[in-house]
Amino acid sequence: MKYGFSKRTVLSFENAITKVTEELKKEGFGVLTTIDVQETMKKKINVDFPKYVILGACNPPFAHKALQAEEELGLLLPCNLIVYEKEGKTNVAAFDPMVMTKIVENSALLPVAQEMKARLERVIAAV
Repeated sequence: MKYGFSKRTVLSFENAITKVTEELKKEGFGVLTTIDVQETMKKKINVDFPKYVILGACNPPFAHKALQAEEELGLLLPCNLIVYEKEGKTNVAAFDPMVMTKIVENSALLPVAQEMKARLERVIAAV
C-alpha cells in the first residue's frame, strides 16, 4: 500500500526543512515536533545514520474536526513529514491522510482527509 507522497528537491537538507516549515505555515499547519533521527540514533545506540528529520505537523481546525468524528484518531496524528538525505540528494515526503480513511471506517473523515491531502501535496510540490 502506498502511504505517502514524496519528491527529490534541489534544496540543501537544512534549507528543505526551513522551506517545508514555511509552506506548512501557509497551509495552516504548525510543526509540533521535530525528531532528528540521525542525532537520536547516534546518541541512543551509537549508530551512524544519514540526515533524517521527522516533522510532526498539525492543522488545529482539521485536527479538531477529525477528532470530533473519531476520538481515537489521535493514534494517527499528527501528520508526519520527513526530510532526509539519500545518495547526496535531499528528499521530502508526507504521509497521505487518505490512508487514515482506509484504516478507520468513518465516512465523516473523508472530506477532512481529502482537504488535508490537497494541502500537504501543495507543501511537497512547493519544496
